[in-house]
Amino acid sequence: MLQVKNSPFDEEQVELLNRLFVTLTDSQKVWLTGYLAGVQIQSPEASATVTDVSPGNSGAAAPAPQADKAVTREVTILVGSHTGNGQSVADDVEQKLKKQEYKVSRYSMDDFKPKSLTKLEDVLVITSTHGDGDPPDNAIELYEFLHSKRAPKLDGLRFSVLALGDSSYEFFCQTGKDFDQRLEELGGERIYPRADCDLDFEEPADDWFKGVLDELNASKGTTDSGSSDNQTAQADAAEKPVYSRSNPFHAEIIENINLNGRGSNKETRHLELDLEGSNLTYKPGDSMGILPQNDPALVEQLIQAAGWNPDESVAIGKEGEIGSLRDALISTFEITSLSKPLIEKIAKISPHEELTRLLEPENKEELQTYLYGRDLIDLIEDYGPLKVSASEFITVLRKIPARLYSIASSIEANPDEVHLTVGALRYDSNGRNRTGVCSVQCAERAEPGSTLPVFIQSNQNFRLPENPDTPIIMIGAGTGVAPYRSFMEEREETGAEGNAWLFFGEQHFVTDFLYQTEWQRWLKEGILTKMDVAFSRDTAEKVYVQHRILEKSKEFYKWLEAGASVYVCGDEKYMAKDVHAAILSIIQSEGNHTLEEAEAYLANLRSEKRYLRDVY
Repeated sequence: MLQVKNSPFDEEQVELLNRLFVTLTDSQKVWLTGYLAGVQIQSPEASATVTDVSPGNSGAAAPAPQADKAVTREVTILVGSHTGNGQSVADDVEQKLKKQEYKVSRYSMDDFKPKSLTKLEDVLVITSTHGDGDPPDNAIELYEFLHSKRAPKLDGLRFSVLALGDSSYEFFCQTGKDFDQRLEELGGERIYPRADCDLDFEEPADDWFKGVLDELNASKGTTDSGSSDNQTAQADAAEKPVYSRSNPFHAEIIENINLNGRGSNKETRHLELDLEGSNLTYKPGDSMGILPQNDPALVEQLIQAAGWNPDESVAIGKEGEIGSLRDALISTFEITSLSKPLIEKIAKISPHEELTRLLEPENKEELQTYLYGRDLIDLIEDYGPLKVSASEFITVLRKIPARLYSIASSIEANPDEVHLTVGALRYDSNGRNRTGVCSVQCAERAEPGSTLPVFIQSNQNFRLPENPDTPIIMIGAGTGVAPYRSFMEEREETGAEGNAWLFFGEQHFVTDFLYQTEWQRWLKEGILTKMDVAFSRDTAEKVYVQHRILEKSKEFYKWLEAGASVYVCGDEKYMAKDVHAAILSIIQSEGNHTLEEAEAYLANLRSEKRYLRDVY
């Protein structure tokens, strides 16, 4: 209730206002807000008469644009992201909505209280899918809440979902699909249909946002889709280039050395790139994206297998750019992996009885077996000859996806530089030698003095603690140690005094101890407090990082109880899974907890951003 002592009204006015407000509905209050805003822009002497106080009636003196602003519903953006793609899309969406004068609230899903869903109006869910159809770590709590019996009815809530994924996985964009379905089941109304984006997500994400914005604007009676904002942004970009995934910076390679010793069956490259003049910056925990090229020798094999003319002119991208088939296959299109969506597209344009049979539901396992470790050359050899031209065939191919690598340096310690740790992937499959697209390009075709097209991928979900005195536990195997090198460089430069404990695993101590001298120096100088290593091939019984963690269970639990943040980086399917189980076991045994209590303990660490994973 309004009080005289803290308002500019006299007692009679206060009484009239209080009598009025208790009778108003929410929509009437919103309308009145717009009316008063309209009166305020008139001259002090001007007067206004309310002819009809029903919401939406045009007889009010308030100008139409002011009324439009008053009835604009608040937009809430909820982001579930693992590598940072979702965060970057959300950044763009938030900025564009604010330019359109929308009131916008944005949350990482683990910072949002699930029970607050009932208070929201318009919700945009932007989420990736992790592993075999699972939500990313920062989306788990909200996802589980929505799929539990505690989930509330959401009548009155409007929503739209942007799902990010990788079509080479069986459960493509599954988390986004689940959110979309569940919000509808709970009574929500779609603002705009869900969009499912592959690794090349920029254009479909932009199309989705334009559709959402059109619907939001239609709700408040405007039609501006933000084209003028886009033109302004393009003009700004023309004056001062902003380097990004769609406009990468060509960074010169300063150093490219093999970290593994002679006799190792691994090749891990340490790359140092020059960022001078790029205005690119990063924080420990971020990743660098590289836009790679296919191996020219592999492209020649593909062209020969298909019987194509390498110099045939083909269209590249939506802009209608024309180039040779050879160049397009080297620089633009993915040729090294197969997926069910790709097989389905190829079966339509180049029918083959056996390929059609392979796609039938009852042959699901056979299809998955075939897809693993094969590429387009295999497909053409097994189910060719192709019944379409090269220019028609490449229309079903997706662009080569960028590769993300955890940054292994601190910009505080290395101004205008970025360091990467890249493991060269080589293996035999189905009678042929195979190589990783980007990793072997870095190992074999990235000489010092040449350049790589790069961009920074921010990762808000893998950050050092804000308090430099917070102890940290870093767990990684192989190239998973890269971000911890950036952590240590940063802590050394900033003088952070929190304790730090590293668990590192690889095959052999002599040949595979990545950055060994640096870890030993940091240990000697006290920047690194403790280090435990596991070299699995140096002992009769294989020992991995999870075994070292269990060996130090009492001290590990003491660090947890003292507020330590735990980081896990590396292989998800095996290492991260086993480390997770080891930590649960320690919480149970050392904390005298049941399994259910230990899982709740670990979930709480995650919600407090003290259990952070960068796994792949």
